[in-house]
Amino acid sequence: MDIMLFHSTYGLRPAVHRAADRLRAAGHEVRVPDLFEGRTFDTVEEGMAHKEEIGKDELLRRAVLAVAPYSDRGLVYAGFSFGASVAQTLALGDDKARGLLLLHGTSDIAATASADGLPVQLHVAEPDPFETDDWLGAWYLQMGRAGADVEVYRYAGAGHLYTDPDLPDYDEEAAEATWRVALGFLDSLQEDQPAAR
Repeated sequence: MDIMLFHSTYGLRPAVHRAADRLRAAGHEVRVPDLFEGRTFDTVEEGMAHKEEIGKDELLRRAVLAVAPYSDRGLVYAGFSFGASVAQTLALGDDKARGLLLLHGTSDIAATASADGLPVQLHVAEPDPFETDDWLGAWYLQMGRAGADVEVYRYAGAGHLYTDPDLPDYDEEAAEATWRVALGFLDSLQEDQPAAR
């Protein structure tokens, strides 16, 4: 699969490259756009402040420009936390999208969004301060109404960004379980024909 993997508010740190390498080792082509243009951060607060400084519209513009040369291929959109919200926005706007892999994050869904047949897999901690149970319940229902085929996996006791070995949130057991399931999800997309959307 051709995968676009978006970083979190920490920026394009080594953990994102390691994740991309893991996906490449499984036979996928992976690109990791740098929406922060080289800036990385040690705390989520610093990263969120930088994200707000850039602004939502500019970040989306950067993401669209990164994706544009490859979107005709039928991409799988993926991302970590903030990057997952970017991936979701792009996937719901791309009728050639093959799948959506969300790690630690979701985003608002427009009432007019259409995701007919889009395979979606979400991996998130339980509980997660950024992805509350009420929010996730509403998100799941909205994605279903939009026509997406959604799977949700929760990981009790894990930190928010539990797949990143360089952060205090890291949970090795939850991370390995996530990658095992996610790689199976990507394999299933390879077996299927592109979704008719």
